Amino acid sequence: RVQEAWVKTMGENIQKYTYKVEFKYGKLYIKLKSSVLKEELIFEKSKVIKLINQELGKEYVKELILK
Repeated sequence: RVQEAWVKTMGENIQKYTYKVEFKYGKLYIKLKSSVLKEELIFEKSKVIKLINQELGKEYVKELILK
C-alpha cells in the first residue's frame, strides 16, 4: 500500500527514476537512478512524507531514506 502511494503521489516522471521502493517499520526506502533527483527529494523530504501520508489517510511513513 505504501509503495502504491509513492507511485500515485510522485507520478510517472519520478517513477521512471525509481527502481526499488521498500517500507519497513515506518521507514520508506527509495532507490533512485538519478543523483540529481535524489538531491531534489532530499530538500523536499518532509513535504514528500506529508503527501504520502495524506494519500494513505494515516501517518505510516515516519522517515524517508533515499539511496
